[in-house]
Amino acid sequence: MSRPHRLLSPEAAPDAGIASAEDAQAVFERVRKLSKAENVEMQLNSNHTGNTRFAANQMSTSGSVTDMQLAVQSSYGPKHAVVVTNDLTDESLARAVAESEALAKLAPDDPEAMPALPHLMVPVITEPDRAKAALTALAPARSAGDLQAAGFIITSETSVALGNTKGLFAYHRATSANYQLTVRTSDGTGSGWAAADHPDWSQLDFKAVSDRAIEKAKLSRTPVAIEPGRYTVIFEPQAVGDLVQLIGNYSDARSADEGRSPFVKTGGGNKVGEKIVDERVTIVADPQDPQLMSQPFDGDGLALNRQVFIENGVLKQLFYTRFWAKKQGKVATGQPQSIKMMGGTTSVEDMIKSTERGVLVTRLWYLREVDPRTILYTGLTRDGTFLIENGKVTKAIRNFRFNDSPLFMLNNLEMLGPSVRLAGTEQGGDIVMPTIKVKDFNFTSLSEAV
Repeated sequence: MSRPHRLLSPEAAPDAGIASAEDAQAVFERVRKLSKAENVEMQLNSNHTGNTRFAANQMSTSGSVTDMQLAVQSSYGPKHAVVVTNDLTDESLARAVAESEALAKLAPDDPEAMPALPHLMVPVITEPDRAKAALTALAPARSAGDLQAAGFIITSETSVALGNTKGLFAYHRATSANYQLTVRTSDGTGSGWAAADHPDWSQLDFKAVSDRAIEKAKLSRTPVAIEPGRYTVIFEPQAVGDLVQLIGNYSDARSADEGRSPFVKTGGGNKVGEKIVDERVTIVADPQDPQLMSQPFDGDGLALNRQVFIENGVLKQLFYTRFWAKKQGKVATGQPQSIKMMGGTTSVEDMIKSTERGVLVTRLWYLREVDPRTILYTGLTRDGTFLIENGKVTKAIRNFRFNDSPLFMLNNLEMLGPSVRLAGTEQGGDIVMPTIKVKDFNFTSLSEAV
């Protein structure tokens, strides 16, 4: 089998401890020969990460980690148990298999246990490289004299393999390069943040990320307070991702069928086929999308295909786990591993020019659920919040706490920008989101946080 194209540095050590498909199959075969259970399922995760951290305008750490971890699940009918090990010697594998079988025999019956899936076909950067990237922030921050830069650059290569005694074998290998930077003003009043993520290191524009964070820090000095209330808001993609990703959390058919979802229909059933947000909104999950390239199977080894949750504002589908699909007589889709909101063509500059009075938000944090039936959440803005007046950004403002729902927000949509890959929301995952402009977003109070 040919090796995946290496998107990290050619100078990195070959494979860097990453299990190939052949490696995983060999481990699975050893486990299968040891197993005496009715069924055994295996998951082998391997990863190699390299990182460079800097703070207070100085390099602080550089390191790398390689690990491989095997989970063995033994089953006897509806009873099952899992044992995890990162020691792949013959003695350790025998011990893991024996322990998982002993625990499975003692386990209570799992009422949602599903039979094993059959055979299924499922379609390093060096330290000097990372240091050079970090200097795109450190050099200008040092020369400014009153800025402090802190960031984290991490590159990783991972593989995930699943197998069982029914012949299932699924394998996925991926690379990632991630850069996140916070720049603070020395007087403690201003903070700017920017980030980027891509499977290919060469596609990251480190200087552009650094310049953006530095400029936001300079502009955010000495913020002023304005009254909380409902505002026209321009959300940069990172902030959009934190909110819109929440819709995916509630898009499972089971919670709707059991009456625990915002997609429950009055009188019973769900809202599939109904318009729920602005007609310009389309939200999908697609492991083959070139901006996502996410894992193409779920934790059971079920193949994940393109799922369209919202199309032109209409709720098109909810996802079904294998158990709930069997119970409801539906086709299992699996839980998606990624989410993308399709974008438009309006630039953030044009959004600002079109705004008489509003707020520009860089990103959000500390999101917490208020009402699951409406996806109402509370949270805070951070690292660059600005007032827009007469088509221009005029001043930095104190951060807000908000109480709002992504469903409310997407019903108040005014403009859409291009979609970009995010460097990591609070929940993480492969996320692609646009800049958006919305009206009547609900800021409820001021925050002392910078």
